[in-house]
Parts: sequence; C-alpha cells; structure tokens
Amino acid sequence: MNERAPGLKFCDCEVRGAPPVRFLPRRSPGGQSVGGRLGGECADHGGRRGADRGDGRRRCARRDLRQARVRGFTLLEILLALALVALLLVALNTFIFSMGELWGKGADVRLFDQHVRAVTRFLEHELRASALPPAARAYSVPIALQEVRPQNGAMEKMLTFELPAGSRLFRWPERALPEVVCSFQARANEGLVLLWHSRLEKNFETDAPRETVVTPLVSGLTYDYWEVDTKRWVTETSLKMDPQGQPMTPQRLRLKFAYAKMTRESVVTLPMPGEGLPVF
Repeated sequence: MNERAPGLKFCDCEVRGAPPVRFLPRRSPGGQSVGGRLGGECADHGGRRGADRGDGRRRCARRDLRQARVRGFTLLEILLALALVALLLVALNTFIFSMGELWGKGADVRLFDQHVRAVTRFLEHELRASALPPAARAYSVPIALQEVRPQNGAMEKMLTFELPAGSRLFRWPERALPEVVCSFQARANEGLVLLWHSRLEKNFETDAPRETVVTPLVSGLTYDYWEVDTKRWVTETSLKMDPQGQPMTPQRLRLKFAYAKMTRESVVTLPMPGEGLPVF
C-alpha cells in the first residue's frame, strides 16, 4: 500500500488501477512550481505533468474496451447456439429418412422394370448374333421353326437359331463347344427356358438339349404376325399356320412378365433379311 508522503503529488492513474508515479515539486528560477518525477515516466501521460487528464481517461476507456472485446461467450449465447444446432440436426435427420422411405417404396417397381429391359436386350442380342455372319449361312434362314424334344415333354415346333460362339448363360459339363443350336420355350411354372446343345456333340440327334432358365418372371409368350392385306399386326397365342398347314415364323415375339401384382410386356423383333439385302 502506497502512502502519500508530504510534498509529493501522484498521477491520477492510481484511480484507474495503474501503478502510481510520484512527482516531486521543484521550483523554477522564476519562482514557479514545476513538477518533477520520481521513479520514471507515467505510463499513460508519458511523464508529462501538464497533460490533459481527459486524454488519459479516454485512453484508459479504450483499453478497457479492448479487454472487454476478448472476453468469452456468455451462458445464454452457448445455450442458444446448442439449440440451433440441435434443430438443424433434427431437420436434416428427418429429411434423410423421408427421402430414403420415398426411394424404398418404388424399389420393387424399378428393379422389375430393369429386369424386363435386361431380358429383352439379351434376347435381341442373341437373335441378332445368329442372323449375322458368321452364324448366318448362304441360302439359309437364320431363325426358323424346328421340331425339338425337351427333356420332359413331347416333340413340338420351337423358334430355333444357332450361336457359333455360344452364350454366357451356358454351363458346359466339360469344355465349351461352338455351333450351339438354341430354342425358346415359355413354361407356366418355370418361366422362359432356353434349350441348347452343340452340333459337335456325339449324340446331337438323339439326346435332348440342355435347359437354362433365362428368367422365371415370364408368364406367357405370344407371336406377332404382319398381315399384308390389312396392313396391321395380329397377335397369336400359338404359331400361325400357312395354307399348307405348316407353322409360320413370326416377325415379333411378345413376352409377358409378372411379379407380385405387377405386369409388363415387351416386344422382341426377329431380325430377318429383307428384300434387296445381300445374302450372307
């Protein structure tokens, strides 16, 4: 604790918390009293005895303002920030779950449509491969109706074509063979079945072809024929017969898909060489 000594004057910084600086009174040669300092210059006034005290107060007020600016957040501000962050997280969580629920509702429909398109593209690719060289031979019909005997059934006319390199769906018991003869058949409880065997097998003429289920979702197979007289398409549930009683090759296949309560229908066009095209 500093005590005022007789004859000493103190700077007014002591009222603001700054360490006081003592000034010794001395007299000038003219007899006037001039302030002297003891112990160094005043921090606020730079050692000047006659500086304006208002300037010192303003400087101290600015210093107090700088100290107030670096203070932390209040409890109310922290609670308000936490409440805003919690509301934002709840809104984001609700939005994500609602979008996931909307996306999941139509998942079965999208997957079913994708399956229908994939099967249709597969059939179109295989039929196109059989109608182009080297599968297509000169003076021959690449896609025609032939009698085929399934493993568990009677002999019947089926749409038949040949794949020289086979297909990725075939599972051979040993080494894969080329020149594979394929046929289509739609069965009620099995779906779309692909029957296939190679001409290079020893018992090609006598053994029944192997069977591969392309898709179990095909519930029906119909045939589209173009009528030249009426110039319109006619859909037949069975193969159409010509005047001689022989089944005719259709121009299009119409596949019916069914899953749960959903049904779809796709059309596969058979690639046939038209008039004016070269014979491969």
